Amino acid sequence: MDNLSKNIIQRYFEEQSLISSNIQSFNHFIEYQLQEIINENKEVEPTIIPHNIDEFKIRFDKIWVTKPEMIEADGAKRSIYPMEARLRKLSYAAPIFIEISAHIDGVQRESFVTQVGSLPIMLHSNACHLAKMGRKDLIAKGEDPHDPGGYFIINGTEKVLVNIEDLAPNQFMVEASDGVSDFTGTIFSERGALKIPHTVERKKDGVFYLTFTRVKRIPFIAILKALGLTKDEEIMRIISEDDPADDVLINLYEFMEIKSDEDAMDYIAKKIGITQSKEIRLQRMQEIVDKYLLPHIGLKKEDRMTKAYNLCKMLKKFIKISKGQLPQDDKDHYSNKRIKMSGDLLADLFRSNMNVLTSDMLYNFQRIVKRGKFPSIKVIIRDKLLTSRIYSSMATGAWVGGRKGVSQRIQRLNFLETLSHLQRVISPLSTTQENFKARAVHPTHLGRLCPIETPEGTNIGLRKNLALLANISDEAPEDDVLRIMKSRGLKSL
Repeated sequence: MDNLSKNIIQRYFEEQSLISSNIQSFNHFIEYQLQEIINENKEVEPTIIPHNIDEFKIRFDKIWVTKPEMIEADGAKRSIYPMEARLRKLSYAAPIFIEISAHIDGVQRESFVTQVGSLPIMLHSNACHLAKMGRKDLIAKGEDPHDPGGYFIINGTEKVLVNIEDLAPNQFMVEASDGVSDFTGTIFSERGALKIPHTVERKKDGVFYLTFTRVKRIPFIAILKALGLTKDEEIMRIISEDDPADDVLINLYEFMEIKSDEDAMDYIAKKIGITQSKEIRLQRMQEIVDKYLLPHIGLKKEDRMTKAYNLCKMLKKFIKISKGQLPQDDKDHYSNKRIKMSGDLLADLFRSNMNVLTSDMLYNFQRIVKRGKFPSIKVIIRDKLLTSRIYSSMATGAWVGGRKGVSQRIQRLNFLETLSHLQRVISPLSTTQENFKARAVHPTHLGRLCPIETPEGTNIGLRKNLALLANISDEAPEDDVLRIMKSRGLKSL
């Protein structure tokens, strides 16, 4: 190897870490995702409020995390470093602070900053004391200067959050199937805590059906009309402008009698078994459509037309693939996969536990109001609740959504095994089923996943490892993506 190559490789390892993607993911969680989760449920409104006021709201404004610290038995607070946490069986965690305000009839009553819990901090991340430390400083703190970090310390035990490989959300994929329909199109629409599967099928009668949540096999055209796309000519033009499809004509003819979005909403409500009066029927159906139909596009009434256009685009793709004009989608192609790293996994955990904390807060508030008192919000927040639930998940590995083994005790037999454990990628598929295609090496694994490092036995091909120099990119901001696409000729509706 010539000197130039040697210098380049040496320089790469001086500036980059093999697990820098994981650290980057945790930094993104701390800097952006925490605030996004708070913004999702910015305002909370108790159902039971004192009689003399009309409206009471609790608002979460800002959230931030400081550096890891500990509270001694005498109540003194001080910084804690990883080695002390390991030796004294403590958790290496930092306090989470939230700025909370109470509003009575639109006027701010009180505003204060409170600690709502502690968050385990990843070693060598931006929130860790070891970040930016030189070799001498690390040795002085009892750390191995070659240790890459990327793990957590919970009650003195080193824990790693294993990367999870999953199908990409918000992508419509069509494959051949053996059921009632020759082809099936699926999309997992994800927004915050919502992850809703949608299925498109065509039965033997030629009618297209859409399924999502409790809305089971409802004719596609009825849903388009319920969203406000009521003109048959417009539906035909959007779905098959270049090649008028008989399949669409059959569907349009079948549901000619539905003329308005209200008729369509009522038709769907009756189909799914909502039996109340027409007004309540329509109201409930509109709520279901706004919240559970393609939630990643939006949750408001104004987003209905955009949802209709997206459904037309999906149906167009479904028809083309079923006619053989486009190739089927390959689930095992890596462009159709996403890897959930530490930041994403912690975001899921924090979001679910934040909802628990909010519910607990409302319960405490309403309980005190029932006794005839009007509490300050400081009294109703239990900071131990969030902390204990996060620690419990990280200690046992039981995660939200029923996943197990997400958090594992790091393997320290030798340095290479530690690196291998930090680079692990697990597929959520069942190890007892065959799933031959999912276990096989796919050409798109090249340079991303190691084709050799996988266990023998039932886990083969489902438990993989990242390639040594693999780097996982962050999600790009939506505005930047749109700007680039518009510069390439994308027109907005």
